[in-house]
Amino acid sequence: MTEKTSNVILQTMEDDLKTPKEDISSYEIDFLGYIASLAFQAMVFLGEIPSPVNQKIEKNIPQAKLLIDTLVVLREKTKGNLNEQESRMMETSIYELQIKYVEQVPGAKKSA
Repeated sequence: MTEKTSNVILQTMEDDLKTPKEDISSYEIDFLGYIASLAFQAMVFLGEIPSPVNQKIEKNIPQAKLLIDTLVVLREKTKGNLNEQESRMMETSIYELQIKYVEQVPGAKKSA
């Protein structure tokens, strides 16, 4: 994943965590945050960033593939309904995650 894309995803997640909330029911769900969350999880499972739980690199390639495939399905199901920022975040995240997946799995093919 490019450093710029990783930074955008991490910043989105960090902003969500810093926003003070009185209780869990007051959390607002937005699509950019959801995309960032899935991409962040995929990066953890690809071993690109440490796990937020124990700060260790823990690869789980099958789980990373599931999350990447989930993003691909979301892209197809939301086609024509996303604003420019959401669409760009979706496309960039999928592309970068697929590249990282292909680099780590011999014989894997990009399914864009």
